[in-house]
Amino acid sequence: MGFSREAGSLTCSLRFQLVMASLYHIYVALEEEIERNKENPVYAPLYFPEELHRRAALERDMAFWYGPRWEDAIPYTQATRRYVRRLHEVGRKEPELLVAHAYTRYLGDLSGGQVLKKIAQKALDLPSSGEGVDFFTFPNVASATKFKQLYRSRMNTLEMTPEVRQRVIEEAKAAFLLNIQLFEELQELLGQDAEDQSPSQAPGLRRRVGSGARDAALTETPRGKPQPNLLSQAPLLRWVLTLSFVVATVAVGLYVM
Repeated sequence: MGFSREAGSLTCSLRFQLVMASLYHIYVALEEEIERNKENPVYAPLYFPEELHRRAALERDMAFWYGPRWEDAIPYTQATRRYVRRLHEVGRKEPELLVAHAYTRYLGDLSGGQVLKKIAQKALDLPSSGEGVDFFTFPNVASATKFKQLYRSRMNTLEMTPEVRQRVIEEAKAAFLLNIQLFEELQELLGQDAEDQSPSQAPGLRRRVGSGARDAALTETPRGKPQPNLLSQAPLLRWVLTLSFVVATVAVGLYVM
């Protein structure tokens, strides 16, 4: 029936918004710490703001999905908060480990960005102009393959003692676990019936720190009895979430080899 189809489309849209909001928080934190350390020799060779940085693109996506007051509306999940907290801790106290997080996120996104963009556009019937999925486009990277080769060659110029290199590898594994935790949390949240909720009202969410909204205490997402999985109504959207996790974690695997 027409009503059910519209409700299903709305649910898909809300779930995609939740994924994108988590990415926004992660990249804001990552790029704040990159800016803090852009002249630090432990990171400087990997500073490519024009080619890689995602904050501006994600801000456009947030405005598309949440409207002009998006900063007060976007959700902030518990796993996202843990990820953000670790990024700030690394950037301020152990900047030599920042490379593990930058490599994981940026090279993963370069590897799968265009595929994920097309999947999202088809699943959500988005305009071909790219509105709402700017995050997946790297306009200043002509060839993803060549840029990844350049990035890896720059990584090889970083001076690391064996001890530091081992710590970086361990941090890459930590980034892997943070991605797993985020993936599992989003899967659980996305499986809940939220037809009558916006993403910022769903269980386990909070609004952005510093927003005008009340900073309510987080509630644990119920476990135990399986919840109806509405992702089955949108297999293409499920692929967006799954592949975005896969490309990031594969990047970690390549790094630690």
